[in-house]
Amino acid sequence: MDAAPTTERFEFTGGAGAKLAALLHRPGGGTAVVGAALLCHCFTCSKDLFTTTRIAKGLAGGGYLTLAFDFTGLGDSGGELADTTVATNISDVTAAAVALIQGGAGPCLLVGHSLGGAAAVLAASRLHTVAQVVAVASPASVAHVEHLFSDEALQQIRSEGSSEVRIGPKPVRVSREFLDDLHRHDVAVAAASLDRPMLVVQAGADTVVGREQTEALATAGSATLHTIADADHLFTDRHHSDELVTTILSWLSSVRN
Repeated sequence: MDAAPTTERFEFTGGAGAKLAALLHRPGGGTAVVGAALLCHCFTCSKDLFTTTRIAKGLAGGGYLTLAFDFTGLGDSGGELADTTVATNISDVTAAAVALIQGGAGPCLLVGHSLGGAAAVLAASRLHTVAQVVAVASPASVAHVEHLFSDEALQQIRSEGSSEVRIGPKPVRVSREFLDDLHRHDVAVAAASLDRPMLVVQAGADTVVGREQTEALATAGSATLHTIADADHLFTDRHHSDELVTTILSWLSSVRN
């Protein structure tokens, strides 16, 4: 019987200069290593979110050396979230991909969840070291994230430069620069330019990123679209997250062969 995947702590310098915390999930002994993967978590989440952990362990169990990291200002990483934008997220993804290459692992599969998926697509369009892209419950437009903020919070951010908002388990500070930067990136255009295999996974009961967003992203990237019925945005139900991992691994097997 193959041994279970193992994890080890990993650190690298992000695009904005902060030290970023990561976990490297290694396939267990007896499991053939078939590739490397880089995992980008959702907006205001972390590498330790159950969704991210389940994907990482599932990919490692399938033979992928998988690096899951915390974006600048989140989780165990350094820096301030209030100083980040989509552009800095893209830089963090790029730095993580470089760290994998420097560690002898690459080219890599790039997997992103929600806004992390949008950042993954945007970064992949600029990186030659990405072989495949998987976007999980990800929007075709990063400006779509604005609907998560109340009108009061948006007004305060515009007038005062920043505001605390509650999206995940705890309040986070979002800046005017973050909002402004949302409109400088076109995820659909980046997806159309990839010229690499792409999978878009849609959560059937997603109330955060709507069906029109994931379908638009899949269409733009000429991607395979798979819907997991009744799954919420975070794939909270274990059966849904297990199906998510199985879907990714099955798709990878089909595009590798």
